[in-house]
Amino acid sequence: MSLRRLGFLSAALLTAATRTACSTEPVEADDPKPSATGTTAPSGAPGGAPDKGGLALADAIRKIPVAQEQRTGYERDSFKHWVDEDDDGCPTRQEVLLAEAVTSPEQGDRCTISGGTWLSYYDEAEVSDAKKLDIDHVVPLAEAWDSGAHDWTPERREAYANDLTAERSLVAVTAKTNRSKGDEDPAAWMPPAESAACTYLVDWTATKLRWNLSADETEQAALLDLAEPCADSTVVYEPAT
Repeated sequence: MSLRRLGFLSAALLTAATRTACSTEPVEADDPKPSATGTTAPSGAPGGAPDKGGLALADAIRKIPVAQEQRTGYERDSFKHWVDEDDDGCPTRQEVLLAEAVTSPEQGDRCTISGGTWLSYYDEAEVSDAKKLDIDHVVPLAEAWDSGAHDWTPERREAYANDLTAERSLVAVTAKTNRSKGDEDPAAWMPPAESAACTYLVDWTATKLRWNLSADETEQAALLDLAEPCADSTVVYEPAT
């Protein structure tokens, strides 16, 4: 069993705080939406660890290095993804689906999945067919390339594209919302569900800090503006090796 599966439950239990920070709507204690804490699990590289207990979202955004983006040379195949890193028969896509299922699916030969239900937090859609879900890189592969991954080794790009150690770098969401997002950053695209805003900003920020990725000036300004209603949201991350 992957560390991501073990860690996802703890993230879900913190959801109520997320909804309170992002919305005035009532929150049910068992609401299964992911947490806005942005907590990610181990690793280590440039960028330094966060303050103990996490950073306020706005402070975390300001910690992201500011630099111009570089798209030259990008190809999606530069990031080998959906690998079976732990050789348990389940590639990254299946690992995320198993970890984020609200109702556990049946797992067959070669990690085929049938049944189960999921909640796509981007649009608050309940999904009962795994084929209708995409696994979204919260910070898209092209954006990662623009923000520093163009200088990485192929091995580090593969690690980024299959990051199961951090619970919030990859999320199962409806194909519709994932494809509407494309490779946009939050200056150009935010999840359609209002309740998702703070969670998404924290996930984005935690991922950028974890992988020591930069933001351009437009992105940073948009992040800070969008984060204003999320005063209670905190970011916890550990740099990736």
